[in-house]
Amino acid sequence: MVKLTADLINGAAQYTNALRDRELDLSEYKIPMIENLGATLDQFDTINFTNNEIRKIDNFPLLPRLKSLIFNNNRIVRIAESLEEHLPNVNMLILTNNNIQDLADLEQLAGMQTLEMISLLHNPVVSRPNYRLFVIHKFSNLKVLDFKKVKSKEREAASQLFKTKRGKDQLKEIEKKAKTFVPGGNLPDKLKSNTAGLTPEQVKNIKMAISKATTLEEIERLNTMLRTGQIPGGAPISNGNGVAKNGNQIEEMDED
Repeated sequence: MVKLTADLINGAAQYTNALRDRELDLSEYKIPMIENLGATLDQFDTINFTNNEIRKIDNFPLLPRLKSLIFNNNRIVRIAESLEEHLPNVNMLILTNNNIQDLADLEQLAGMQTLEMISLLHNPVVSRPNYRLFVIHKFSNLKVLDFKKVKSKEREAASQLFKTKRGKDQLKEIEKKAKTFVPGGNLPDKLKSNTAGLTPEQVKNIKMAISKATTLEEIERLNTMLRTGQIPGGAPISNGNGVAKNGNQIEEMDED
């Protein structure tokens, strides 16, 4: 693993991306934690942390210019409180293929009402009851969730659900859990320490397979492999073709 130093930040690739934003590319370094970002001098609109070993989103200095954060393919299970105090203008947060487990883990993001685009694809949390409606309910300015446009009828459905007793009870339970548990704390020790007995190549291939999975059942099966290190029959996992860092596309959906 590589420590995120000021020298690494200053030596990393910097360019104008397809959105004409200034981007700092910190991908592929196997960085274990976020630190020393004051060295950016708030000169970037986007920071890309794809393919690292980050477990917690925290330790940001004040970065008013920053608009987009990309954390594809990390090991994130925890999100710090009050990120909005340091990242007041972030409107895009991409967390595809991480280990966020529960809706309560997302409570820490509730203060970031500037968010317009979120991706939590290929995280266990997407299989939780009312996941999509909960996220839409929490973020009033959200326009795109998991690369699907938020429809007006979805926002209405979220509003109606969380006015019912069932919805209110779920919100209370989520808020209670968020206050009393450590996010990611229920993960097996093997996953926490990444000592499940898999080779680095196997872990890489399983993560690639997760990123290409099309059903929740397949995602859960592959996540179980990562947690336990047990591959049924010992069959190899193919990583398929490479994927572009920002290769996800928004699925167009009607507003009706």
